Amino acid sequence: MSNQHLVPEAREGLDHLKMEVAKELNVPLSDGYNGDLTSRQCGSVGGEMVKKMVADYESKL
Repeated sequence: MSNQHLVPEAREGLDHLKMEVAKELNVPLSDGYNGDLTSRQCGSVGGEMVKKMVADYESKL
C-alpha cells in the first residue's frame, strides 16, 4: 500500500483534521514521532476522522 494521497492538496486539511480529532480524544499526537502511542489510540483518531468526513459528506447531500 502506498502512502501517497490521491489529492496531494488535501494533505494540509487532513493533517489539521487529524490534530483536531486527537485533541478532542485526548490522544497526545505530535507532528513528529508517535511510536509511543498504542494502536487503539491511533485507530480511534483515524476512526473518528472517517466518521466526521462521512457526516460532512452526508450533510451536503
